[in-house]
Amino acid sequence: MKLKSIIIKSFREQLRNFWMLALTLILAPFFVFVYYLINESTQQHYEILVLNHDRGAKTHAGQFNHGAFLINLFNETIKDTLSVPVSMISAVSEEEATEIIKNKKADLLLILPEDFSEKINALSSGPDSPSPEITLLGDLTSYNYMISAVWAFEIVNRYITGAIRIKSPLTLKEESIGHSGDIDEFDLWVPGLLVISLIMLMFTASIAIVGEVENKTILRLKLSHMRTIEFLAGTSFVQILTGISALLLTLATAVAMGFSYTGSLWNLLLIGTLTSISIIAFSLLIAAFTRSANEVLVIGNFPMFLFMFFTGAAFPMKGAELFSLGGYPVTIQGIMSPTHAISALNKTFVMGMDTVDILPEIIALLILTLIYFLLGAWAFRKRHMKVE
Repeated sequence: MKLKSIIIKSFREQLRNFWMLALTLILAPFFVFVYYLINESTQQHYEILVLNHDRGAKTHAGQFNHGAFLINLFNETIKDTLSVPVSMISAVSEEEATEIIKNKKADLLLILPEDFSEKINALSSGPDSPSPEITLLGDLTSYNYMISAVWAFEIVNRYITGAIRIKSPLTLKEESIGHSGDIDEFDLWVPGLLVISLIMLMFTASIAIVGEVENKTILRLKLSHMRTIEFLAGTSFVQILTGISALLLTLATAVAMGFSYTGSLWNLLLIGTLTSISIIAFSLLIAAFTRSANEVLVIGNFPMFLFMFFTGAAFPMKGAELFSLGGYPVTIQGIMSPTHAISALNKTFVMGMDTVDILPEIIALLILTLIYFLLGAWAFRKRHMKVE
């Protein structure tokens, strides 16, 4: 009966902290919306300037310029190919093109030599003829330059092999793991954003526990001979419901924004529940060192910052492996439970793995939760539950 009474009391207290509850439920869905806008406004597209010095070459049909034909052929081809994030634009001069690249209005300058057509025609007659030499100009420290350079080389290489009717000796076949071939960058962010909805429990759980100390109601609980485990179990039950509600609301928002949800809902609920319990257990440590909600809001910002930005929740992050246990990597970030929750969600949503494949993450969550709980319960009992 004591446990039931604590659950009812905790539920009422949670409703009284309306704004904190609203923040917990809405923050992660808000992040989903913001990340969706970022993804929509930053779709990568690479601009390649082409300076065509090709003077052309005589053929049986007349003068033909392979350089000009290459540019026109590529631009006509990609009109119906949305998957090619490249545009080729003719440049007037190298000086003008260099200035455009310096101002980040283009990513690379492709220079076709004067004898481009002549050497292609020579290769058609004999494969031992010298190959055309193209020049790539750009900021070699730029990520966009590196991607554009790969595209430029591939475009020219494919054109030449097609023009001289040589079949490529290599056939490339790509196979995706799980659903990785069907998702975009926004889908990669969602697992971390789902975990952010649970990290926010750090505040509501800490405040729910510390509120009893701040309002002096902890004295009545002490005198009722209530055990620490009963108090923590009743409070945690309400917080787990809050965390699962925030998780499902965040998932619904992500799906509405176009997230390709293909994983198991039961796996999501399992991971969400275990992560909620781990965050609540960690919140005991915060509650043990605070005596008011204001102190929680100040002190709790530091661990929340660590949990959000150094576990891969706010953006993808991979820590250096210190060692491994049974093939599972152990990192510094691994001492924070959201790291394993994000890994499990990525395996479920991106790789399409089953429950058995996320057992290492589940075991890690259970171990960390136990450690958090033992330390937190001991510290909280020592600080707030000791009857003087």
